[in-house]
Amino acid sequence: MQGATALLQQVRMGRGNNASSWLVELLKRKPPKLVAVALANKIARIAWKMMMTGEPYKSRSAAPALANAA
Repeated sequence: MQGATALLQQVRMGRGNNASSWLVELLKRKPPKLVAVALANKIARIAWKMMMTGEPYKSRSAAPALANAA
């Protein structure tokens, strides 16, 4: 929750240049505390998956950029 809240503060102050579109759109529709819980949940699910599979983190936003470069 601490990390999610800190990230949301940066995004809301205009310093979250690399924030996902999912997060920005959710902030437009929902209260900030609810968005912080959703973001913390998403972070926890990603971390759990990485620990269980041993795979490195793969950002979904990086995939289209790599596909266009080829």
